[in-house]
Amino acid sequence: MVEAAIEALLIISDPSRLIFVALGTVLGLMIGVIPGIGGLVGLALLLPFTFSMDPYTALAFLVGVQSVTTTSDTIPAVLFGVPGTSGSAATVLDGHPMAKNGQAGRAYGAAFTASVCGGLFGAVVLAISIPILRPFIMAIGTPELLAICLLGLTLVVSLSHGALFKGLVAAAIGLLLATIGDEAQTGELRWTFGSFYLWDGLSLVPVALGLFAVPEMIDLGASRRTIARDGDKTSAWDQLEGMRDAFRNWWLVLRCSSIGTFLGSIPGLGANVIDWISYGYAARSVPGARETFGKGDVRGVIASESANNAKEGGALVPTLAFGVPGSASMAILLGAFLIHGIAPGPNMLDEQLDVTFTLIWTVAIANILGAGICFGMAGQFAKIAMIRAGILVPLVFGIMVIGAYQGAKDYADLIVLLGFGILGWVMKRLSWPRPPLILAFVLGGLVENYLFISQLRFGFGWMTQPLPLVVLLLIGFLLLRPLVVRFLPAWREENTETSPKSEAGGTVYAGGAERIADSAMWAAVIGLMIYVYMSSASWEGPARMLPQAVAIGGFIAAVGFIVFRTLGKIPPLATDSSEPIVRILGQGAWLVALVIAVKLIGMVPAIAVFALSYMLIEGRVRWWVAILILIPFLGGIIALFHNMLHIPWPQSLLGDAVPELRQMTRRLF
Repeated sequence: MVEAAIEALLIISDPSRLIFVALGTVLGLMIGVIPGIGGLVGLALLLPFTFSMDPYTALAFLVGVQSVTTTSDTIPAVLFGVPGTSGSAATVLDGHPMAKNGQAGRAYGAAFTASVCGGLFGAVVLAISIPILRPFIMAIGTPELLAICLLGLTLVVSLSHGALFKGLVAAAIGLLLATIGDEAQTGELRWTFGSFYLWDGLSLVPVALGLFAVPEMIDLGASRRTIARDGDKTSAWDQLEGMRDAFRNWWLVLRCSSIGTFLGSIPGLGANVIDWISYGYAARSVPGARETFGKGDVRGVIASESANNAKEGGALVPTLAFGVPGSASMAILLGAFLIHGIAPGPNMLDEQLDVTFTLIWTVAIANILGAGICFGMAGQFAKIAMIRAGILVPLVFGIMVIGAYQGAKDYADLIVLLGFGILGWVMKRLSWPRPPLILAFVLGGLVENYLFISQLRFGFGWMTQPLPLVVLLLIGFLLLRPLVVRFLPAWREENTETSPKSEAGGTVYAGGAERIADSAMWAAVIGLMIYVYMSSASWEGPARMLPQAVAIGGFIAAVGFIVFRTLGKIPPLATDSSEPIVRILGQGAWLVALVIAVKLIGMVPAIAVFALSYMLIEGRVRWWVAILILIPFLGGIIALFHNMLHIPWPQSLLGDAVPELRQMTRRLF
């Protein structure tokens, strides 16, 4: 193995190959920064360009792209609360509050350091563990996968602290949303309401952007401030402080990297889940996390980012050893293997061991290079946090709309973005946790598939298998313990729940309108669970199994909340947002106008008109300054999304009415 590792290092050290590794790294960083694209789309777009390369160069190029998308996706997650890829969604919870507190540079330093450590850890584990892990991976079946998915969901639900019941209900809603569409086993169309768009279910990108990005941008626009509210300037010393944070928490980095590598090696689990599981583990195991996680704790950033990059090395394990892709991105990479005449399998550990070590070296080099580039540019990116909302919000809204449209390339994606933007803002205002909903939505398809196969093969006996039994007992402990301690005499002294804090440091308790809205939300939840159970009663068993089980669980959680609130065991309702409702409605109206304008005049013209109008009216920017900002912004959109990515823009009514205008536009660009 040592000889193969040295030979692979000599192969990858060829200057021409190093250039392609560096190019792949830079492209991967660019892809990670843009919300809605992600490593999967990037690999699919770049794969045709590797056909003329030799196998070593082609695979090094693609692995370089994939290895660092989860490094640069930290940038929008920290600055705007908009995850660049779904793998950085957990980073938003603490990274964005740090940016609001003027600590964007520190968040970057911690995130990039944790990322490179996690990536290198994954590469080392990949180098030594393929022969060791093979029998273990082969022994994992659907009951074990189902138990792991449920544990990951439980860890995030348990982070809800004083809103445990709300976390359970949010998870139930997320699972139900994941069941919308054509059911694979029976062909049953579940809650499509005659819409072809819903046949394939809701798209993850507009749902995630709506839940997390829209509320943050609306509140930022309503506040009329910068993201960094204290006005501190970011310097290299801030990043060094973040590096020190990562090294001070080296044991946390190691543990979360291990989680990322292990879970990444399990085929089918998915990259969207791993950062949440790691974050949930850290929130349960780190001292003091109960009071600080979700409010700008650098350890939350370290936990999610360590697992993020470590999973790439883990995902290569089943891809190389068994030809089973560990993630959707690895499926693209597997296609690249076959295109270049390399057959993954036992030969990768024998005759073609040099190819395996070439990929391992590429993962290590790409992570080091990617982190170095991010460190060099982080100070410049952090300065974005000092830009006024009147300039920043319309530009982010424009990118957000384009990112949401990547979901299914359908105008309905923008309707979904609006709908979940409203839901996300209401949940934020009423202190309903959003992470359980999005994680449950991501896991819903996997949970239903694993549940169906486990029930079909083992019946209810799948729960008595050794690993699932242990995991289910742990889940029961995590969920029941917070409920039991509420009735202990010392509960108020030892288990006081935290409430949202205002900028002045005091608790922001909800007013009468919020309390009425919260009661209406609970009534709507109970009504939804009853409707789901009744409307699915006539479906075949596989189609109704998960929806009815979730409906029963959600109903019990809602009733449990009412009982606990009646007994006085629920803390007073607090709000996470204090901006005036009139300004909030105004920002929402701007977004609605943008979505309508896309239908009327087209995507790029709508963004241009919207951004210019917003900067002039809301931002009070001089017209010539607004135009100077807008020209390079639109030029970048056209060059990237239209000329390079060839995005099929949504049809507009103006283009339908004047076909000549559409043809002229196509000739111009």
